[in-house]
Amino acid sequence: MSLEFSGLFCFNPLPNFDMKRLVLIWISSVCFLSSAFAQIEKPVTWAYRAKKTGPNQATLYLKATMQGSWHIYALDPKPIPTRTLFTFAPSKDFSLVGKPVQPKPIVKYDKTLKVNLSYFEHEVVFTQVIKLHKKQTVVKGKVEFMVCNEKSCLPTDEVAFSIPVKP
Repeated sequence: MSLEFSGLFCFNPLPNFDMKRLVLIWISSVCFLSSAFAQIEKPVTWAYRAKKTGPNQATLYLKATMQGSWHIYALDPKPIPTRTLFTFAPSKDFSLVGKPVQPKPIVKYDKTLKVNLSYFEHEVVFTQVIKLHKKQTVVKGKVEFMVCNEKSCLPTDEVAFSIPVKP
């Protein structure tokens, strides 16, 4: 005695529900959940502005705001951990006067690295003076920084900026 199946056996657990809709709902759910879990943590936001301080001079204000217990490192020349570093795109419209300036940072000894670390919590405003060669310009550049809390550090981040300087 032999059994033969002449057709394809297909079991639909939801006989009144279209399989195309079921697959579409499943794909949408997977995409939604994937995007929810893939959110990259960005605990630092940056804000920028410029203020004219003389006929041919302006001060740039670069403000970092950290969430919760996150902190960023100061402008210190020590590269461990990654210090905050501003890079300004060259322009014929302005020239930098000195280096970026920071307020007094928190200094704390790190037992793991065996070094004093300088950092800022909550918010910090860095300033950079520029000499203007035109009355109006846009200062472009980037800031590189590392953000940490008491448990971990995130990878070094780089954020581009564009600051209009108006008369």
